[in-house]
Amino acid sequence: MGYWEAADGEECPSKTWETTRAGIGLGLVGSAYHIVALPPTNVIEAVQRATNGTLTMAALGAIFGVTTCLTAHVRGTEDDPLNYFIGGCASGALLGVKAHSYMTGTSACLGFGVVAALMKMGKMEGWRISGPPKL
Repeated sequence: MGYWEAADGEECPSKTWETTRAGIGLGLVGSAYHIVALPPTNVIEAVQRATNGTLTMAALGAIFGVTTCLTAHVRGTEDDPLNYFIGGCASGALLGVKAHSYMTGTSACLGFGVVAALMKMGKMEGWRISGPPKL
């Protein structure tokens, strides 16, 4: 089952797994680029970097999935971009906690929240990034 197949606020465990899985994938790709761009001095450092990046992204995905789904369930709203803003903001707050920085947390909260809300609005309204224009 895909993320968009169930209504918001339903199937929270499977939706959370989908966002966590996406975070793991992005974390692995980002870690690989980080290791190639800044070569580590030994294998242990490479494994630590890969693990740190992957687990951080997995946690961001899990927090986004849980928060978005539970917010939609508690608020009783379906297809509301505010739920996605709240989920993105919660994920951004985790980065602030990890960096021990209020500024990082606030910036990531606003940035992730706006991107997530725009993603939901685009999905609801049928926005497309590429392809031929609809006439």
